[in-house]
Amino acid sequence: MNTAMLFSLFTVLILLRIPIALALTVASVIMFSLSGMFNIWTIPHKMFTSINSTTLIAIPGFVFAGAIMAKGGISKYLIDALRAWIGHISGGLSVVTILACAFFAAISGSSPATAAAVGSIMIPAMVEAGYNKRYAMGLVAASGTLGILIPPSIPLIVYGIVTEQSIGKLFIAGIVPGIVLTLVLVAYSIFYARLKGYGGAEKASWNERWSSLRKASWGVFLPILILLCIYSGATTPSEASVIACVYSLIVSLFVYRETSWKDWHAILKDTIGVSAMIMFIISGASVFSLYMTQEQIPQTIASLLVSGEFLSKTIFFVATAILFLILGMFLESSSIMLITLPLLLPIMKMLNIDPYHFAIAMIINMEVAQITPPVGLNLFVISGIAKEKLSEVFKGSAIFIVLMLLYLVIVILFPGLSLWLPGKMDF
Repeated sequence: MNTAMLFSLFTVLILLRIPIALALTVASVIMFSLSGMFNIWTIPHKMFTSINSTTLIAIPGFVFAGAIMAKGGISKYLIDALRAWIGHISGGLSVVTILACAFFAAISGSSPATAAAVGSIMIPAMVEAGYNKRYAMGLVAASGTLGILIPPSIPLIVYGIVTEQSIGKLFIAGIVPGIVLTLVLVAYSIFYARLKGYGGAEKASWNERWSSLRKASWGVFLPILILLCIYSGATTPSEASVIACVYSLIVSLFVYRETSWKDWHAILKDTIGVSAMIMFIISGASVFSLYMTQEQIPQTIASLLVSGEFLSKTIFFVATAILFLILGMFLESSSIMLITLPLLLPIMKMLNIDPYHFAIAMIINMEVAQITPPVGLNLFVISGIAKEKLSEVFKGSAIFIVLMLLYLVIVILFPGLSLWLPGKMDF
C-alpha cells in the first residue's frame, strides 16, 4: 500500500511538471510524514551526505571540460580535421558527425552536451550538402548518446557510486561496446547515404588535411590524456576530470584564443546548471531510496521475483530493458538509475549477474531514453538547435532507436563485449 502511494505521488508530481529532483523529495517527505517516521533533521542530512563525496567531483569536472571544448574551438577544429580527411567519401559528412560525437564523448561524459556541440556545426553543414534535414537531426541526436557510453560517462559514475563498483573498471567496460556502437552507426550512415545518393564534400588537398590535423591535435590528445591518467592508475576519475579542465582551459586561452567574455559566461552557466541538476537529483533520490529501504521495498520485490521459478538472467534482462524504456520516456537517465538500482541490486546478486555487464546494458537503455519522447533530452537539444518541432527530430531518430535496441540484444547475449577488456586490466 505504502509503495503504491509513494510511486503514485511521484507520478502525479511528474505529470504536474514538477522538476524530477523536487518530485522525488516531496513524495518521500509526504510518505515519511504519513508513516510517522518523519524527522525534520533526517531529510537535509541524508540529502547532504548523498552528495558529500569526492567521487562526485568528476561530474562538474567533465561537464566543465566539455563546455570549454564546445565553446573554446576544440570541437570545431576536431570536426574540421575529420571533414578534411573523410568528408569527401559517400556519406562522409554523416561519418564525420558520428566520429566527432565519439571524440567529444571521450571528454564530456554527457549526451546533451555532445549533441549540442556537434549538432550546432554539423546539422547546417549536412543540410547544405543536400542531406535530408530530418535524417541529419536524427543522426546527431542518436550519435550524441555516445556521450554516456564511451568513457568518461557521467551515468557510469552515478552507477559506480550507487552500486559501489570501481568507476575505472566501469569506464573500461564501456570502451569496446562504445567503439562497436560507433561502427554500427557509421556502417548504417554509409549504407543510407549510398541508398539516397548523398555525395561527399569537396575533397581536401593533402596540405589542408595535414594543416587541419595539426590544429586539431590538441583536441585529439585530450581524450588520450584522460584515459591514460585513469587506466594507468596515476589518477582517480575525479582527478582526471580536473586535469581535463586545466588542459582545456590552457588550449582554449593560449592556443586557439577564440573565446570571449560572453563565451565564458555561457560556459560557467551551462556547467553550473547541468551539475546542479544532477546533484539535486542525486540528493532527492537518496531520500526516495531511504524511504524504500525503511519500508523494505527492495527486499520484498526481490524475494517475490526470485521465488518465481520462471525468473532467469534472460528474463531479468528483458524485463529491465522494458522497464527502462518505459521510464526513459518520462525520466532523465540519472533519475532512473537512482530509483531502480536499489530495487534491482538484490535481484542481480541472487541471479549472479555481473554488475559491469548489467551496467553497459543499462547505459544502452539510457541512450535510447535520450532520444525517446516526451522527455528525451537529446531531442530537445536538437529541436532547439535546428529550430524544428520535436516530432520532426523524433521521426529522424526512429530508425536509430531500432538499431540501438538490436545492438542492446547483442550486448546482452554476448557479455564478452563488456567484460573482455576489464578482465584484461588489473584493478
